[in-house]
Amino acid sequence: MASEIDKIAAELEKEAWEGYKETAIDHAQNPRNVGSIQNADGFGMVTGPCGDTMEICLRVRENVIKEATFWTDGCGSTIAAGSMIAEQAKGKTIQEAMKISQKNVLDALGGLPEESWHCALLAASTLKEAVKDYLLYRNEPWKRVYQRR
Repeated sequence: MASEIDKIAAELEKEAWEGYKETAIDHAQNPRNVGSIQNADGFGMVTGPCGDTMEICLRVRENVIKEATFWTDGCGSTIAAGSMIAEQAKGKTIQEAMKISQKNVLDALGGLPEESWHCALLAASTLKEAVKDYLLYRNEPWKRVYQRR
């Protein structure tokens, strides 16, 4: 009985990931950089058209992203995209991070099924919001306390 259930479960999982490359599956099942950063230098939150929300936190030193984390309530594709963009952002200058696009995320994941391309766009948009937040408050971080109420 258990082996039959295991077979069915394995077949369902195989079908669920059909059309995904190994890199995307790995980032979806073993996401990197999940969480938040206390007193982050940059924070972005975006809700996509599908209803998934993503948050990205940045720690920036001397104009370089030293740490990037993400959180999402989204699907496996959104998790993979968030994990990948956090990896891509680390070590980049602020200017380089602003250039990370939906296509960059898709390419790094080895692609996603077309119906999931918006997940990569959500990740890229959220990173841009986090960078904008950093740029807005980097010279006057005390304003952040009043802005987020």
